[in-house]
Amino acid sequence: MNFTRWSARLPGTQRRAARDDHSPVPAARAEYAQAGPGAKPPQDEPGGTGTAAPALEDLSARDILGQLPALVALVHGPDHRVAFVNEAYAAAFGPRPSGVPAAEAMPELTELSLLPLMDQVLRSGTPRTVKSRKAGSGNSYTVTCTPVRRDKEKGHEGGVLVYAADVTDHAEAAERLRTSERRHRETAVTLQRSLLPQELEQPDDLRIAATYQPGGTDAAVGGDWYDVITLGAGRTALVIGDVMGRGVRAAAVMGQLRTAVRAYARLDLPPHEVLQLLDGLAAEIDASQIATCAYAVHDPNEGRLVYSSAGHLPILVRDEDGTVHRAEGPTGPPLGTGGWIHTSGTIALPPGSTAVLYTDGLVERRSEDIDEGVAALERALSGAKGAPQVVCDRLMRSLNITAEHDDDVAVLVVQHPARTGAAAELFHNASLDLLGGIEAAPRARAFATGVLTSWRFPVELCDLGVLAAGELVANSLQHGTPPMRLGLRRTDRRLIIEVTDGDDHLPRRRRADPADEAGRGITIVATIATSWGSRRTPGGGKAVWCEFALPQ
Repeated sequence: MNFTRWSARLPGTQRRAARDDHSPVPAARAEYAQAGPGAKPPQDEPGGTGTAAPALEDLSARDILGQLPALVALVHGPDHRVAFVNEAYAAAFGPRPSGVPAAEAMPELTELSLLPLMDQVLRSGTPRTVKSRKAGSGNSYTVTCTPVRRDKEKGHEGGVLVYAADVTDHAEAAERLRTSERRHRETAVTLQRSLLPQELEQPDDLRIAATYQPGGTDAAVGGDWYDVITLGAGRTALVIGDVMGRGVRAAAVMGQLRTAVRAYARLDLPPHEVLQLLDGLAAEIDASQIATCAYAVHDPNEGRLVYSSAGHLPILVRDEDGTVHRAEGPTGPPLGTGGWIHTSGTIALPPGSTAVLYTDGLVERRSEDIDEGVAALERALSGAKGAPQVVCDRLMRSLNITAEHDDDVAVLVVQHPARTGAAAELFHNASLDLLGGIEAAPRARAFATGVLTSWRFPVELCDLGVLAAGELVANSLQHGTPPMRLGLRRTDRRLIIEVTDGDDHLPRRRRADPADEAGRGITIVATIATSWGSRRTPGGGKAVWCEFALPQ
């Protein structure tokens, strides 16, 4: 055995490197180094002690090992019989009898799971080290098992030298650090989830589910988000976004962008105008943060999604027969870049189809191009059937998203169900083109009366619906321009009345003076209806609508 490394730690000895570096007589030092083991070292300069360092072969291995502060045990033979334990080992675990197998005399080795490791070291002749093993006493040790070669001439069996350093303080500090990091991560994830919708809005015509999974095990969660916003008149806005980077800063930017999207959505603007407003705000919030976003609007009367994308991945739509379509419309740069005019595109969402909006954590891998990940998602979506939450879970499994995934993932699944039988009877549409002048008003009231009666609404609801339809039509005839149209729609939860015309001036509710002969129509509608609103239509003009909640 080579004990050179241990001899340097004994009191009264000197390191060879120290002698080489600090001897005041270099020539004498070189001469002594060449003289051999029997030579005497040169005397120090006058005033020195004149003490010579002992030769290595004069030192006892037992003395060296006995004085080490680390725990040392020497065992020999295939059953690891105890040959020697030093004072530090005896102080930690008690004295151990020589010649007794370690499995019987040294239970601490079993606690530290070292016996199988010692068998491997003895067989392979290769040292092994294990870190931070905790013993029954509560102390933690880092243990190195070194093979001791067999001496055939002296009849000595091979053995194992067990060297254990007490690292309890380090292990406890590491555990405190892990606990602190775990708490920080829980706090960050809680913050992230609190900024996401606590409960998704469920529109009448759509079925929606979403999944968010934070990436990795550190506290630096990302800025992925999703949202569902009901716009009125049966229309729904769908949002998915991703703030690049990780940590509380990214989550804070995400929270501000999500709040801004909800505010802009209330203006009922086209998707590209919403992203245009969001682009300017993103630069003001934090110009150093890059964010992507896709904003889509579903109108049940049109059976399609109108969307706009700011650097985000394409929306995927699966038809009822399993065919998957990718939104191929124009994609602008990420939010906050400025100077770009966003545009809107469309993709069909017929009954029976499923749309998927997602962030890059679902499809991006370091080992492959992101287009391959999107293609893999298309294949997974083509075979994913069932309720929206079931589809979410299947997509996550198909793309191997686990708790150890290194990036945040957000998925929003939207289904437009195909209704048949009794369910289909709850959804109806009726419309009337308003031709001519003021004589269109009584025709519109008669049309509304007949339609609402055929839908078997209560008399009180029919009367309110006819009154609201008459006021909206009268307002359009007075202030709008052709073409004009009255639309009635019922779902399983509400009655929707909408009037469109060619003038893009949006009405507003105002207080009419007692002497005024007009100006009370919108006030009447707002008073009797559950909600009302207006928006500009893409081809020019406007739509004014109101809703009535149906009795349950």
